[in-house]
Amino acid sequence: MTREPGLIRRGVLWLLLLGPFFFLSYGLVNNHTATRDDVGSLVFGWEGQTPLWPWTIVPYWSIDLLYGLSFLLPTTRREMDRHALALLTAQVISVGCFLLWPLRFTFERPALDGLFGWLFDVLMGFDKPFNQAPSLHIALLVIIWTMFARHVHRQPWRGLMHGWMALIGVSVLTTWQHHFIDLPTGALAGLVCVWLWPREGELPLRAARLARDPRRWRLALYYGGGALLCAVLALQLAGAWLWLLWPAVSLLMVALNYAVFGAGGFQKGADGRLSNAATGLLAPYLLGAWINSRLWTRKRPQADEVCDWVFLGRIPGAGEASSFNAALDLTAELPCYACAGAFAGKPANGPGQTMQMPAHYTCLPTLDLIVPDASLLRQAAEAIECLRQQGPVLVCCALGYSRSASAVAAWLVHSGRCANVTQAEALIRKARPSVVLHPGHRMALEQLEAQP
Repeated sequence: MTREPGLIRRGVLWLLLLGPFFFLSYGLVNNHTATRDDVGSLVFGWEGQTPLWPWTIVPYWSIDLLYGLSFLLPTTRREMDRHALALLTAQVISVGCFLLWPLRFTFERPALDGLFGWLFDVLMGFDKPFNQAPSLHIALLVIIWTMFARHVHRQPWRGLMHGWMALIGVSVLTTWQHHFIDLPTGALAGLVCVWLWPREGELPLRAARLARDPRRWRLALYYGGGALLCAVLALQLAGAWLWLLWPAVSLLMVALNYAVFGAGGFQKGADGRLSNAATGLLAPYLLGAWINSRLWTRKRPQADEVCDWVFLGRIPGAGEASSFNAALDLTAELPCYACAGAFAGKPANGPGQTMQMPAHYTCLPTLDLIVPDASLLRQAAEAIECLRQQGPVLVCCALGYSRSASAVAAWLVHSGRCANVTQAEALIRKARPSVVLHPGHRMALEQLEAQP
């Protein structure tokens, strides 16, 4: 891959900024916390069985080297800058938490000698046992791991890279540097930073707009209420119930997407996959959304042909996309892993004709239970007509009942196959009786119908 010129110098400049900022902010907060008498701890009973493996100080220390090497990997200025800003944001988040809610590591590490003992002594020269959750070590690891995973593809190096990164994550426990609670909170901080500074696409904060649709606000309140309930249960019940904080974060992210970030907050790419950061943050919600889509469509899992090789159905699972040559996906909240791999290289219009371009899959992410606007419906209609040239095309959303149905209706009207919205809806209902088109859908379709 071609690299933009000047990236090495740019990376060095970033390191000259980030390095001093790290040691200054981390050291000052450490020293301040050491003078406080209100520093508590959060330790699970089973953590007393955590072994001390002195040799794991080596992978623990190695993150410093990988931190610097990660600046050699970006191929564009934007990727370089966003990587650096993610690292900076992780530093600010972690140090802010250390200052506001300090925790103390409680195990007394025995004296160690030899090389490993010396490495521990150097570490403890500036790393006091007061700043714990979220683990800055883990937050930085998530960001650095994401960068290396993006660029290291050849085996066995990719496998070795993943193994070493995982070992670094384990080492924060086996060097007795952190308690367990610091790991998931550190991973959360790291994922938030990667989500805030994605490699490609518009930045979430730059794209943020307060929703004007009252329905989006109602759904935001529902998801926000679910997030609050999970958080209260987690904090009140404690122990293993603290894992409910993950669904709480997940539902809060969904609420923010409805209220502020829109469909882009799910960070679904042109290949049908959500970003790694969005997948990690939203995992509990994604699992629930997938189960919900399968439960609602269990009696009618198959797609239905409306006319002229255009099929309407749910987002396909493994093996369900093999009957189609192309797909239009309107789902924002679920990945479509089956689509990108299923259509590549399939016959286009007949035997011996294969697609030369990745025109087999188009993604127009839209929020669930929200009416697509007329401009998006026009895009969908044009995409369907284009994808039909590849052969049978699946138009899908989570259930295949609403967003995708409005897209097919838009295509029927826009292409002249139906004279009006009423005819289009009747034709769709004949093929798939369970579709749900509300007055809002009809209004958007009528706006499209009125356009030249």
